[in-house]
Amino acid sequence: MNNMPANPSGKGLKLTAGMDESALIERAKTDKEAFGELYERYVGRIYNYVYYRTGNADDAEDLTARIFIRAMQHIHNYEDKGVPFSAWLYRIAHNMVANWHRDRSRRKIISLDDIAQWHAHEDSPEFLAEVLEDKETLLAAIRRLPADRQELLILKFVDRLSNAEIGEIMGRSEGAIKSLYHRTLLSLRDELERQSATPRPKRRSLFRRRW
Repeated sequence: MNNMPANPSGKGLKLTAGMDESALIERAKTDKEAFGELYERYVGRIYNYVYYRTGNADDAEDLTARIFIRAMQHIHNYEDKGVPFSAWLYRIAHNMVANWHRDRSRRKIISLDDIAQWHAHEDSPEFLAEVLEDKETLLAAIRRLPADRQELLILKFVDRLSNAEIGEIMGRSEGAIKSLYHRTLLSLRDELERQSATPRPKRRSLFRRRW
């Protein structure tokens, strides 16, 4: 990514080979090469998250670089609170993307054109089936959701994070995320059923099942 220093000759990666993540994080607080390995582990996931939030590859690349620079500057403040290190990175990304939208006075519309890449989640396997069955209709419904609900769907179906991890990122309790998630799916179901009320070829709605 632009502006993010590369690991020198991969030397640090050899030194930290086999080191568990907790030890690697502690080392990264004083060792830039150790932080470089954390960067390599997570840069793809953070970039994908930022891209889905911005819909622009150049902006996503620039923001991702800035996110990791910010993380490198503040990793000495990192404390293990029982959720994965990735949740801390996503929290930084969440805040920086929010600032990016605010600075540009943009409506927080998340780009979800590539929803075919979504992964089924154990909480609602029917959801992905509905996506693949009628992507265009579902995409239109998703784009009418508030920004926080769109972000929730990305974290759940693209990044496949748990409710606890999503709560850490969005600054809400695990219970609040679970409630928001189910309300979001119900809203989508209702919207799709309204859409299906207009004459169109018959198809079975998987959203009629209970979650």
